Amino acid sequence: MKKVMMMCVACLTWIGTVADDYETIHTEKVQNPMLWADVPDPDVIRVGDTFYLVTTTMHLMPGAPVMASKDLKNWETVGYIFDRLTDSPKYDMLNGTVYGRGQWATSLKYHNGKFYALLAPNEQGPMGDTYIFSAEKAEGPWTIVSRMRHFHDCSLFFDDDGRVYVIYGTGEMMELKPDLSDVIEGTYQRIFQREEDEKGLLEGSRMIKHNGKYYLLMISHTYAPGRHRREVCYRADDIHGPYEKQVILESEFGGFSYEAQGTIVDTQDGDWYGIIFQDRGGVGRVLTVMPCRWINGWPMLGDENGKVPETVRPLKSGMSQTAIVKSDDFSNIQLGLHWQWNHNPVDAAWSLTERPGYLRLKTNRVVNTLYLAPNTLTQRMEGPACSGSIVMDVSHLKDGDCAGLAAFNSDTGALIVKKQGGKLLLEMTEMTVELSDRDKLVTKTEEKTIEQVPLKQSKVWLRIDGDFRPGERGGKDAANFYYSLDGTQWTQIGTANYRMRFDWRRFFMGTKFGIFCYATKKKGGFVDVDAFTYQRNDGSE
Repeated sequence: MKKVMMMCVACLTWIGTVADDYETIHTEKVQNPMLWADVPDPDVIRVGDTFYLVTTTMHLMPGAPVMASKDLKNWETVGYIFDRLTDSPKYDMLNGTVYGRGQWATSLKYHNGKFYALLAPNEQGPMGDTYIFSAEKAEGPWTIVSRMRHFHDCSLFFDDDGRVYVIYGTGEMMELKPDLSDVIEGTYQRIFQREEDEKGLLEGSRMIKHNGKYYLLMISHTYAPGRHRREVCYRADDIHGPYEKQVILESEFGGFSYEAQGTIVDTQDGDWYGIIFQDRGGVGRVLTVMPCRWINGWPMLGDENGKVPETVRPLKSGMSQTAIVKSDDFSNIQLGLHWQWNHNPVDAAWSLTERPGYLRLKTNRVVNTLYLAPNTLTQRMEGPACSGSIVMDVSHLKDGDCAGLAAFNSDTGALIVKKQGGKLLLEMTEMTVELSDRDKLVTKTEEKTIEQVPLKQSKVWLRIDGDFRPGERGGKDAANFYYSLDGTQWTQIGTANYRMRFDWRRFFMGTKFGIFCYATKKKGGFVDVDAFTYQRNDGSE
């Protein structure tokens, strides 16, 4: 067992005071990463004075989150394009899963007073059919307009002449019917041919029109020595071509890899910005913002040296601070938009009203692993460092039940309260899962209990601290685990500096805080979670 820590000194001072200093220092600037959290495959538009962003969340529900900002600094989740996907029982973790699949790379547009979103789940067969949704407001409600064949990493595009296109794959395009009900057969076109120096990754289409020209932005990566990930742009006077190409960004940033994939967006004053994601290991794929300068008719990204800047001036000053990850005392009768479930939730097995002020998670299916447990509730972790804690009442667990808090991913570190033979045990456990390639079936799980302590009370506090700083200062992608019996004194337990990992072959997402309760023997138990407390900080000692 590790050292005991006083929350008021070692925890809240580290989190609160440093966080306050961090906000004071950076109030006047947008600090890159703009969103140091898992927000991949962005599409961004502006409607009036508000920017709207959509991102990929795959197997998490509700899906396709829509975020809003007035200044490109403060973002908040304002809605989701869909509550759940129902094309297969795999979305319910039955006969397989959709880990790393589900909703990908949504395209967001605003046309003739309505919002449109186009997405194609990364699946085979009917599960991979493309959805088109529409809404009067970005916050929703969104309704399905149509479904059609699969388009990979696609961009919806409304042209000035009223014609509508979908651009997808690597330079492929089809025209849609005016009512968006389907494609117009016979309109398939490959609008450019892949060059000799583009033999690797070339996808992530985002099409815009500026000053009468068409610009298709894509991520490019040739897997060869000395080659880096980059953002390229294909430009044409006619949407059908011919197209010419320019590299518009080739920049590493912040001690991490080169970045690419995203889009550009203008302001009301006519300035332009690029919003591009970067892989950052265990936290996931983060978003950076940078100037976009039109040079010789090309949207060149980065500072005057073509590099991603550390800071960018906000578009407006004095805006209220907002966030996409939040604390929650569960006093609302509706779940906050900052939460997402792992796969479709079982609605009858959770409640915010049965015990007001608490989140109740009820066991409803007997499983042998967290990876198949319904109703695991998640929020993103954030860099540079963050801390999330819960306090829960475990008095209603049944024998074999497991409840707790996890650094949840395909490799997971978890704090688990178990009911065994009438006794309560707290464990810090390392878990990992193997999945089949096609159906994402859970083919193998491994669990290793690192440390175990008996509990003699039914109320317990659990905390996970995440550190995503690069270099040697904090041990990049490190999670540390703590528990408390009074909410004041914290005891570290289990693996010190547990390594959080990003694995595109399995979950393909950054690590999330996960709150869970599942049964391994019989259904009917439940846990009451009193609060989730969250703080983000700059990682200073």
